[in-house]
Amino acid sequence: MRLRLTAAEVGDEAGTAVTLYGQEKDATTSGLARMNMILHNNPTALIAQGNTLTDPKFKDGDTIKTFNYADANPPFSDKRWSTGIDPLNDPYERFQSFGTPPAKQGDYAYLLHIIRSLKSNGKGACILPHGVLFRGHAEADIRRSLVRKGYIKGIIGLPPNLFYGTSIPACIVVVDKEDAHARKGIFIIDASKDFAKDGPKNRLREQDIHRIVDVFNKRVDVPGYSRMVPFEEIEQNEYNLNLPRYIDSLLAVDTQDIDGHLRGGIPVRDIDALDKYWSVCPQLRNSLFEENRSGYVDLAVEKPDIKSSIYNHPEFADFIALMNGHFAEWQESVSKRLKTLEPGFHPKELIVELGDDLLNHYLSKPLIDAYDVYQHLMDYWAETMQDDCYLVDSDGWKAETYRILEMNKKGKEVDKGWACDLVPKHLVVDRFFAAQQQALRQKETELENLTTRLAELEDEHDGDEGILSTVNSRTDALIARQEVTIGLLDSSDCKPPRFSASLKWSFRV
Repeated sequence: MRLRLTAAEVGDEAGTAVTLYGQEKDATTSGLARMNMILHNNPTALIAQGNTLTDPKFKDGDTIKTFNYADANPPFSDKRWSTGIDPLNDPYERFQSFGTPPAKQGDYAYLLHIIRSLKSNGKGACILPHGVLFRGHAEADIRRSLVRKGYIKGIIGLPPNLFYGTSIPACIVVVDKEDAHARKGIFIIDASKDFAKDGPKNRLREQDIHRIVDVFNKRVDVPGYSRMVPFEEIEQNEYNLNLPRYIDSLLAVDTQDIDGHLRGGIPVRDIDALDKYWSVCPQLRNSLFEENRSGYVDLAVEKPDIKSSIYNHPEFADFIALMNGHFAEWQESVSKRLKTLEPGFHPKELIVELGDDLLNHYLSKPLIDAYDVYQHLMDYWAETMQDDCYLVDSDGWKAETYRILEMNKKGKEVDKGWACDLVPKHLVVDRFFAAQQQALRQKETELENLTTRLAELEDEHDGDEGILSTVNSRTDALIARQEVTIGLLDSSDCKPPRFSASLKWSFRV
C-alpha cells in the first residue's frame, strides 16, 4: 500500500484519543486504507483520495492543516510531481524557505510537504531513496537548509529490495521540529545488513525493527551500525549525508597469512580475534592450542575432536549450565504469567510484554545476542503461540474436541476423526490415552513385522518349485497367499489388531 501521507493529531492531555488523517492518490489504495483503518479499530480515521501535492485535502482555511505526527511512503523520484502546480508560486508556501525541488525528482517535494504539515513541535518520517542524501544542485541546497535548521533528527538506512515495485535501497528521514535550533547533530543508523529473505523480496524481522527502535531512542553508538554525527563533520563533507561517509559497515577482510601457508601454523592474531570467547573460557584456549613458533600456534587436539573438546571442557560446560539456568529462571516467571490469563486480555499487548522482558533478560549476557533470542520467541509466537492466546482470549481455558467430517466424491459424509484447537491432538492422546496408544503402537510394530515376514515368504515360495508356482489363476494365488499368512499368524501366536469406535468428549485444562 502506497499511502502518500498519514498524519495524526493528538490532544495535550495524556489519554486523549488520536485522530488519524490520510490522503492517497490512487482510488483503490485509498479504499484499502479505509478498510485497513476499520479492521484496526480506527473507523473514524479520515482517508481522502487525491493528489497530496496539488490538492491537499486537509486545510485550515487557505493554509495546510498542521499535525503532531506525519509519515509518508511517497513514490520514489516522482518525475511528474509538479504537474498541476507552480512550485515558484506555491499557495501553501512549502518551497519558499528551503528551495524548489528539481522538476524530474520529486522526493524533496514530499518531504517538504511533511515539514510544512507539522506543528512547531511536530515529528515526522518519510521513506525515500538514498539519492536524497547525496544528490547535488537544487537538492543539495535543500539538504543544506534542512540540516542547518536542525529539522533532520535522524537517518535510518534500510536493506535493498524491501518494497514492491523497486529493488533499490531506501532510507527513513526522521524529522523533528521540537528544539530543532538546539540540535547538535544527526543520529545515523545503517541497518542495511539486517534482514531475512522472503521469497523474491527481503523482509525486516521483528528483531531488526526492535533493534532499530532501541538504538534510535537510546542514541547508542554501535560500531559499524550507528553513531551521532555532529554538524561540524557534516559541514566538512559539504552536507553530503551518504551513510558510508559516517558509518563503516563493511565486513572485515579475511587476511591471508603467507608465512602460515608456507611454514604451517595458525596466526596468533586470528586466535586473539576470538577474545570474546576466551574471556568466558580463559583456560579453553590453552587446551586447544600449543605453541609452534613466535606468532603462530598449532592445534593441541585432532581436528575431529575439536567440538567434543570444547563441549567437554569444564569452563564451557559451566557456561552452558549457567545459560540453561538463566533461561529456566525466565521460563518459570513467564509460566506463572501465562497460567493466570483470563478471557478478554489483549494478545498483542501480551507478546510485547513477554518479548521485551526476554530481551532485557538477556541483554549484556556474554556470547548471546539478545535480539536473536527475542526473534526465536517472535517466530514461535507467529507460528504457534498467538493462535492459542487468541483462543484463550475468546473462550478461556476450556478445550473442546470436535469431529472432522468431510464429503467424499459420492456426496457422502465421511468421519475423518477428531481434533482440538487449543490442545494439540498428540498431547491429548499422550495424557488421557497413554495405555491405549502404547498398545496400538505395539500392534502396529507387530503388523509391520508380519508384513515383512509375509513378503519374505512370498519371495521364498514364488520360485519354480515354490508353493505359489503351482497356482493357475489370480484367485488361487490369493488363496495361497492367505494360507501362508494364516500359517504365519498361527506360528507367531498373534491376532490382528482390533480398533474400537471413536469417542466424543471434552475436558478442561
